[in-house]
Amino acid sequence: MSLRHAVLGLLAESPASGYDLMKTFDLSLAHVWPATQSQVYGELNKLTAADLIEVASHGPRGRKEYAITKAGLAELHHWLTEVEPVGPQRHDGLLRVFFLGVLTPLEARTYLLQQAERSARAHADYRALADAGNWEGK
Repeated sequence: MSLRHAVLGLLAESPASGYDLMKTFDLSLAHVWPATQSQVYGELNKLTAADLIEVASHGPRGRKEYAITKAGLAELHHWLTEVEPVGPQRHDGLLRVFFLGVLTPLEARTYLLQQAERSARAHADYRALADAGNWEGK
């Protein structure tokens, strides 16, 4: 996944300012695809230059609200349906499993139990997110 497609996906939901996008990244995408403010604003400029998004409105103090264009929606659709995910999947927690032999059996077991507890909490969070969503409509 690229930041480009993350921003396009968010703007496909509804127009938003850079500030609004940062709030969404921080609240819902931080564990999947983290982004800094400078990265998001830089990407907004690139997407605008590529005509994949446009400034839909201007607000006070130079606030800009961006909206996805038809070309941007087509790019997002193409990425979602035709582009295979690429890149290495990195997971610090799983990497550590390869080296558990360095630890005592009790330390290794404790580590694995902690990972299981973290996974259970994450699963509960994802379940709550899925249950809170309205998946029936558009």
